Amino acid sequence: MSLEDKFSALSLSDVPSVIETAKKDLKGVAAGIEALKARCESKEDSEAIAALSLVQKLMEEVPEAQAFVKECLGACLMQTLHKSAEVRNQAEATAFAICEKINPFGMKSLLPQIFAAMPVEQKWQVRELALKCLSKFNKTAPKQLGDALPEVIPEVTACMWDTKKQVKTAANEAMQSALEVIGNRDIEHMTDKILKAITTPKEVPEIMHKMAGVTFVQSVESPALAMVVPLLLRGLREKNTATKRQSAVIINNMSKLVDNPLDAAPFLPLLLPALEQNAASIADPEARETTELAVKQLQRLKGLADKQMSVRGDISKLENEFKKAFGIEDGDASTELVVKFAATIATTMMDLHYMEDMQWKKHVSAQFTAFFDSAKCEAATEKVREEAEKMLVVPEEDDEDDDAEELCNCTFTLAYGTKILLHNTKMKLLRGRRYGLLGTNDCGKTTLMRAIANNQVEGFPDTETVRTVFVEADIQGEQSHLSCVEYVFIDPKIQAMGISREEVRTVLASVGFTEDGKAKPDHAVSTLSGGWRMKLALARAMLQKADILLMDEPTNHLDVINVAWVKKYLNSLTDVTCIIVSHDSGLLNDCCTNILSFDNLKLNTFKGNLDEYVKVHPHARAYFTLQTSSKMKFKFPQPGPIEGVKSRGKALMKMTNCTFTYPKNEKPTLFDITVQVSLSSRVACIGENGAGKSTMIKLLVGEIVPQVGEVWKHPNARIAYVAQHAFHHIESHLDKTPNEYIRWRFANNGEDKESLVKVSMQYTDEEIELQKKPFELQIVDEASGKITKVKKVVAELVGGRKQNKSKEYEYEVRYAGSTVENGEYLPAKTLKKMGWEKAMKAVDLKLAQRAGMFVKPLSTKNVEEHLEGCGLAREFGTHYRMSALSGGQKVKVVLAAAMWMQPHIVILDEPTNYLDRESLGALAGAIEEFEGGIIIISHNNEFVGKLCPETWLMDAGHLETKGDADWMLKQDTKIQDQVQITEMTDAAGNKIEIQQDKKKLSKKEEKALIKKIKQKVKDGEKLDTDEEEFAFEKDLL
Repeated sequence: MSLEDKFSALSLSDVPSVIETAKKDLKGVAAGIEALKARCESKEDSEAIAALSLVQKLMEEVPEAQAFVKECLGACLMQTLHKSAEVRNQAEATAFAICEKINPFGMKSLLPQIFAAMPVEQKWQVRELALKCLSKFNKTAPKQLGDALPEVIPEVTACMWDTKKQVKTAANEAMQSALEVIGNRDIEHMTDKILKAITTPKEVPEIMHKMAGVTFVQSVESPALAMVVPLLLRGLREKNTATKRQSAVIINNMSKLVDNPLDAAPFLPLLLPALEQNAASIADPEARETTELAVKQLQRLKGLADKQMSVRGDISKLENEFKKAFGIEDGDASTELVVKFAATIATTMMDLHYMEDMQWKKHVSAQFTAFFDSAKCEAATEKVREEAEKMLVVPEEDDEDDDAEELCNCTFTLAYGTKILLHNTKMKLLRGRRYGLLGTNDCGKTTLMRAIANNQVEGFPDTETVRTVFVEADIQGEQSHLSCVEYVFIDPKIQAMGISREEVRTVLASVGFTEDGKAKPDHAVSTLSGGWRMKLALARAMLQKADILLMDEPTNHLDVINVAWVKKYLNSLTDVTCIIVSHDSGLLNDCCTNILSFDNLKLNTFKGNLDEYVKVHPHARAYFTLQTSSKMKFKFPQPGPIEGVKSRGKALMKMTNCTFTYPKNEKPTLFDITVQVSLSSRVACIGENGAGKSTMIKLLVGEIVPQVGEVWKHPNARIAYVAQHAFHHIESHLDKTPNEYIRWRFANNGEDKESLVKVSMQYTDEEIELQKKPFELQIVDEASGKITKVKKVVAELVGGRKQNKSKEYEYEVRYAGSTVENGEYLPAKTLKKMGWEKAMKAVDLKLAQRAGMFVKPLSTKNVEEHLEGCGLAREFGTHYRMSALSGGQKVKVVLAAAMWMQPHIVILDEPTNYLDRESLGALAGAIEEFEGGIIIISHNNEFVGKLCPETWLMDAGHLETKGDADWMLKQDTKIQDQVQITEMTDAAGNKIEIQQDKKKLSKKEEKALIKKIKQKVKDGEKLDTDEEEFAFEKDLL
């Protein structure tokens, strides 16, 4: 009796004996598989259970027969609809056995049967079991499932929106299982968020922002694309234009990371139609243009995929190769199943680069043992494997001979969110070499070093093999209160090395941190200047005994003496490799042995210093030459007039005889400083590290208060201050885009939220006591002229301000216990005596800021244009969160925020840090055209020398002023030609006329106007607005 006959008459008791026969008669299994399949589909309980049990046992005990037995999976899935629970349970167990026991490289052969059970037309029980089967591959064939994700993801995604709870749950579990094998560590942490976004549309905008912040360090292949495509499709279907646009940007840039266009081919039919629809329907011109770029990119990719020879396994070619190698004729159904199964296994092995002969012998040749002896199986399989190797294209790489020890030799891809930085590029680092890292601003220099430091570069040795240390001077706000010793000592890497506090002190002393020096080891980090913070960071790196030092702008904030010290230190590191990002051409010339340059998404290596590199690549000279570029221009808003200020030389800010001492310091940092600033000021503030430059500026703007002396600011002047450690302005708002940040910062009627936290705005205990004390006031009755003396306590300043007849300011107040909310004013002199001087300054500041707000409404479009005027392109200003921006871009955000209120005085503390030469040239051009005052603290002599004829030289807390005599003579130039704004456009597009400053009348004109008004009053004629105001002013009514 043949196995086919036994299958047709099978009972449960026959299963053990049939299994033994099958082990010896694989051809019989092949011949009878259709009969067994039919028995599995039986409506009779006993027949179905017997057949399903046999299939389960065959998969578990006769692996050589799985090429045939796997064909019963479809029947198992359909039997979940059987009326008998016992049959349903056995069907599920058998289906799971097929999926779990199948050769892992052959799991793709099951997908057609599984997918056929998943459409919405099928019963929910069938669909649920099919999805559960997919989840099994997560454990038994994880790499192979990852390779199959382009087919799996779209099928499962459709089920995640199912109305049936059981199907939806199974689909979510299947998707979770599939995404766990993605094989891309850059995005695997986002699995849960992507799953949530697929089923919860409101989460899509947030996850799109998260995607923009991902730094890619691995080439993106089809499994990773499969993971993000459902999210991108959701993003393209969102109603919000910004989310549609961001999806298009991510698609455009991610697709550029694909090495083989055929990896993207399965997704093109999904993404292209959605993109094309958006390109035709989005109303916003810029978003539509961005979407059209993505369409063109995918169309280009599709063209390449259509034309390019595949380097992946081709199943039809392999089927032909197997038939030729084994001498199999077409038409034999049994051998056809084996050939297809073997070709599926071989294709997956090629895709996953399993090409060793022993691997093919184990997984491929065993499939033919039903029809051929083992020698024939092995020989024929080897022939096919050799042909398969010819189908694969293996790129050759050049190698550079060098005697030095090789620390790293890797090929990787790097991107930041939607921007591709490096693609499939090689990096080779040798011990003792000092590499200067060159590229334009925002090309990704700092991102590359952070990726190396965080062990995120594919193929880079781990930290146990090669110790890397990233040196940067920016210190987190929550650590700035620590002493210098403690700051270094608590570093996790220092702790892990078991370094003692005494060792920390010794190294700090070697770089200048001594008890009698300018920087003391036990003083807080917050008291250090920028230059000493950099030396602190270098000391910490020295303690870690790095193999590779990653240095981001190591001479930022440093004076000439300390720059020389850094150069000497770097050149002494004969056994340490350095990668240095710097805009200091002298440093790169004097220290670098090699140059690494970003060029067309590749990292190129050059042997020699900067001068030698520039000889071969003249375009690189632009990175270090300060010149205005036609491509990049900054444009600052002009400051506008100030009431009562008719001379550009009139002081708007003053410091008089100011002395300041930091808490816990015995010796003052500043001694008897007297300066003033006007609209015509162009001041360079220079001096060595720790001389007190930044401290003086903090006094001037009110961030700190002097113990001796007075600081004054014109009540209507608007001041912009960009601090040395510029990022502290935005470090609490990195989840906002630059556009959102500026609109948040100035949202309250134009008030700058950053200005409300200054020390100079906080009341002292003495002032609070004065505010509580009743003061005698004289109240004049306007009707009778009677003067009454009363004692009152001012509860608050309401916010109003006006000038009295003496041109002195009076401020609107509310008295304690008064029910009158407004309308009562007191002179500034009186309020100062009552302890309300800081409150008056706050009112002045708000009114000055609101004046700037009125001229330029706080709309998204206005902020976007303003950011572009400060060098930040719309792409980054409106569509990127600040956490995803480079250091240079963040500086531009801080600068733009400071300039929003159209300041009269701009103070820039080390503005050259983080900006490339093109940006510096543009900044210099904007400063030259700016009509307000400028103060610049910088060690960049080229930059300040071009712009500033006046110099404040700080030396150990003492100030010496120098200046061009001709410049000083121009200080009293009258403000006559200043352009006045005649109208503005509000956020709704309405034109609003701006009231102009009145022209000052001559005595003759004034006399004629008085005569005209008196005659009009006598004749009973109506006065116009200007005449009426003039009449009130002159008491003519």
